[in-house]
Amino acid sequence: MTRISRKQFLALGAASLGLAGAGLVGGDLLAGKGVPGGGEGGSVPGDLVGASSRIGHRLRSGGFPAPGETLKTGILIVGGGIAGLGAGYRLAKAGHDDFLLLDLEAAPGGNAASGRNEVCAFPWGAHYVPLLTEEARAVRALFQDLGIITGYDAKGTAIYDEYALCADPSERLYRYGRWQEGLMPAIGLDADEETDGKRFFAAMKAFRQRIGSDGRRAFAIPLDLSSQDADLMALDDLTMATWMEREGYRSPSLAWYVDYCCRDDYGTRSCDVSAWAGIHYFAARNGRGADAEDQGLVTWPEGNGYLARRLADALGPRIRTRSLAHAVEAKGNGVAVDVWDAAEDKALRIEAKAAILATPHFVTARLLRDQNLAAGFSYAPWAVANITLSRLPGGTGANLSWDNVVFDSPLLGYVVATHQITQMRPTRTVLTYYWPISHLPPEDARREALARPLEEWQAIFLKELLAVHPELDGHVERADVWVWGHAMIRPVPGFIWGGQRRAGLQQRPPIFTAHSDMSGVSIFEEAYTHGVRAAEKAMAYSGHPFETVL
Repeated sequence: MTRISRKQFLALGAASLGLAGAGLVGGDLLAGKGVPGGGEGGSVPGDLVGASSRIGHRLRSGGFPAPGETLKTGILIVGGGIAGLGAGYRLAKAGHDDFLLLDLEAAPGGNAASGRNEVCAFPWGAHYVPLLTEEARAVRALFQDLGIITGYDAKGTAIYDEYALCADPSERLYRYGRWQEGLMPAIGLDADEETDGKRFFAAMKAFRQRIGSDGRRAFAIPLDLSSQDADLMALDDLTMATWMEREGYRSPSLAWYVDYCCRDDYGTRSCDVSAWAGIHYFAARNGRGADAEDQGLVTWPEGNGYLARRLADALGPRIRTRSLAHAVEAKGNGVAVDVWDAAEDKALRIEAKAAILATPHFVTARLLRDQNLAAGFSYAPWAVANITLSRLPGGTGANLSWDNVVFDSPLLGYVVATHQITQMRPTRTVLTYYWPISHLPPEDARREALARPLEEWQAIFLKELLAVHPELDGHVERADVWVWGHAMIRPVPGFIWGGQRRAGLQQRPPIFTAHSDMSGVSIFEEAYTHGVRAAEKAMAYSGHPFETVL
């Protein structure tokens, strides 16, 4: 194989600028008429679903009526994603029952939302949690509460619920007309590419094992517990693609794989992701399970929707859905929050001793009427399709896996929702197909995505699917699509260890903030930890006793 130049290597990070990939028919996702796999007239049943952007966008336009009634509570949580649910769960566990949680949607969960049909449950967003690091103490306590960690062996290594651990086979990659095990390309590599891959993974192992001069791991989860050594911090100033070029990596296959990992975890290409964040993906995850393989993970048919549901169940009637907070103000010894109840079409005010804003920073800035708070925070849009099939996918080579990826595609691939249902082999299934829309700047990508009709979305996902699975033609029962306009924070160079994010960590009692974007990476451990931390700070402020789990 031909070695690539610096210019070509950096360009690989921008491979998704076009919508052409190895698995895409004719290089044009929207070529032809109708929707592939559809019935008569080329139509496939489905809905364009998603977050309530129309209601949420009222934050920009305003015009809310004056509140007609006032409610009182001890602590008010605004936002029902993992951070908000985590804050509520921590309050409830500590015996602080005087709180309410508001969420805009019909059900809480944020980007851990999930759905269900007659076949099975399935994720609409986040779909796994890696085996926990030692630093993720709050999440470890949660997993023990929920029975995901069932105990510890004689060496102190966690024992995980076998039904939560991802079942084998876990990953496969489609390239050269066949499937291989694992996602790092392994077929058709020359000696130079193989050497590059071995050297890269040895470097990532060294980062994973490194302890900084401050006694901290070089890369940790939660990330604010990472070492602050100057040479490590400096990695945040350049892109992952630039770092790889600097280190002499020239393999096109390795460049694709690293770019895929950046898009998978951050919704952003390696030429736009901070090198610190890119390395963090590989070096921070050192969790182990007594009954699990290294680099293992836990997942469920509905992905992290399982965790969101368990958290929400613990809060019960304290959750008020279809409720849009639109103004938050510290007043006297407490907080006043104006709310529009979309379900009952009425305005009200909630007065609390303290408030936890478990909202993205761009929303928090509007709630507090301080747009400076959102400076430097950038969010990646995503589209997710759940495709219901009357038969399982096949393919030459490696067997159907939990995660199935097509080489050199702008889409990320699909997760099999029925993979974790191990009691019997299903005859029908749901595939959750992910696409981080990173071929345009985020604002342009959002505008394009929100304007695209359902049939075009279905064409994008189904042409990709049928290109590698022609045996599924005629077996597509429906294809539903969810568009996430602000799916996750983008860890661009200078953001994670820069002043803007660090300023966002500052708390201003009686108003506290909690969200994964306060870390710069959108993963469960970060969101939940921020929720727990905000809850504990709110309890300390209000004088409620507790023992920290952080």
